[in-house]
Amino acid sequence: MTNERKPSIGRDVHYVSYGTPKGEFSSTCRTAKITEVGGGDVVGLIVFNPTGEFFHPLIAGGCPHDEDDKPGGTWHWPEFV
Repeated sequence: MTNERKPSIGRDVHYVSYGTPKGEFSSTCRTAKITEVGGGDVVGLIVFNPTGEFFHPLIAGGCPHDEDDKPGGTWHWPEFV
């Protein structure tokens, strides 16, 4: 992670949803905002979904950063378009 992209409270990021076990819903990027910053690259998030908002606080483990593979349950910086 480069210094110009340091996680801080209030920054917009993308959260990767897990999808459903049987594949009814695939894993997808959702809009999120950093609400807490932990050690390293783990942050607390509020995730904005079409069906409501979900919180992933640090006390519950937070969300790790993954810019490469982007598996479910991780966050990454929004892509430039």
